[in-house]
Amino acid sequence: MESLESRIERLEYYQTLMLEAFADDKFHFYKVIMKAGLKKEEVRQIFNVCEEMSIEMKKQKAEGLVVFTPLLTRFVGMLPPQLEIEETILSLYLQGLFKELMSEFIEILQDL
Repeated sequence: MESLESRIERLEYYQTLMLEAFADDKFHFYKVIMKAGLKKEEVRQIFNVCEEMSIEMKKQKAEGLVVFTPLLTRFVGMLPPQLEIEETILSLYLQGLFKELMSEFIEILQDL
């Protein structure tokens, strides 16, 4: 039977190959996740927070608000420390995840 260590080494190698396969830039955020070594629960938390913030932003827009810096501040505060803020936001946007929210965050970051 193959050792656990060799199986892990092979999986790590496969992960490296998958990252190379993602070079076509269809899966920006997934690539960021793998490079950072995030756990499933950490990613689920990011998606949950983004979903909540997307809903909150729509409510705020309906109320006439146009400044979403507090949402960006909350988003930054909930990110795992191994993720770079701008790269994460851009990768979510490019992958088509929470596009409206990420678009607002990109605009805010460009104005800083």
